Amino acid sequence: MERRNVGILGATGMVGQRFIQLLENHPWFNITWLAASDRSAGKTYAEACAWRLDTPLPKRIAGMVLQPNIPELSTSEIPRVIFSSVDAPIARELEPLFAAAGCAVISNSSAFRMAPDVPLVVPEVNADHLAFIEQQPTRKRSGGYIVTNPNCCAIGLVLPLAPLEARFGIDKLFVSTLQAVSGAGYPGVASLDILGNVIPYIKNEEEKLQEEVAKLLGTASTSGFEPAPLTLSAHCNRVAVVDGHTECVSIKLRKPATHEQILQAWAEFQPLHGQGLDGLHLPSAPLYPVEYAPEDTRPQPRLDLMRGNGMATTVGRLRPCSLFDWKFTLLSHNTIRGAAGAALLNAEILAVMGKFDFRAYPPISSGEKSATLVPA
Repeated sequence: MERRNVGILGATGMVGQRFIQLLENHPWFNITWLAASDRSAGKTYAEACAWRLDTPLPKRIAGMVLQPNIPELSTSEIPRVIFSSVDAPIARELEPLFAAAGCAVISNSSAFRMAPDVPLVVPEVNADHLAFIEQQPTRKRSGGYIVTNPNCCAIGLVLPLAPLEARFGIDKLFVSTLQAVSGAGYPGVASLDILGNVIPYIKNEEEKLQEEVAKLLGTASTSGFEPAPLTLSAHCNRVAVVDGHTECVSIKLRKPATHEQILQAWAEFQPLHGQGLDGLHLPSAPLYPVEYAPEDTRPQPRLDLMRGNGMATTVGRLRPCSLFDWKFTLLSHNTIRGAAGAALLNAEILAVMGKFDFRAYPPISSGEKSATLVPA
């Protein structure tokens, strides 16, 4: 795979830092452009960013000069592939500008997840939805487009749901989340609010989870996206855990399934392994996206968070449910699989699909908004 230059929009935030960590030694992508807000543009990355991850800030990145986050104001050449980690209100303004300028915008923002012409993708679940980028007006004019990954809890949840939906169908779901404080960014939740406490409210989180899972498990056609016909009720809670979202799930299936059949569905779920990719390994894809932990006390953030290099969902405690059919507990890494890692995997599969080949399109120009990219 040819190594491609990429940029990061919102590079100094927590997800931006995670992008840098995951991309620094990536075999397919090379960071050549970093952008941030007006107060940081013109500074070196080290001057503008308080690095907070558990690996050192790469020296090469530390010396890079941050660019303005508007395409026509950048003094450096803008790469065609942009990872976006800006907040939703900013993303609504900036991401269409980069798409119109001719960039593939691989977004972690919620701004366009439910837009009618933007794919919301987890590659193991609905990679076929990526074909819909060809319907975006910016793609036809400049080659640019927007692809989004879901909410951190939706990603962790939809991985074990996908093989169950395929084999048995899903009728109803009840989900209660225990979400880590890193999901709120930095500085996030005040220590006096979260230490020794549980906060039973995260703004818009329950709505996102309910809407996004239906879109992910639904279908895509030339007429648009059709959500899966399932009912999901979610309770979302913030807990005093640094990293790792835990979810307690009760599920009603459309066809009966035994304990052994459900475990088999999870164990055999390898949708990216040698299917349609010409044997090409995606560097960030876990071999087993769903791993089952048979111990009664698992999964736990301290013990299971980094399975699959932080890209797998760990499932445990599968047992009968007195309200529905079955219930289980899952754990996923919210800033790796649930954020930067999810966008990176989207970029890898787009590269394999040839969606980063821009030779038929004009060079990057200053952006203009696309009226069809309207946030939900």
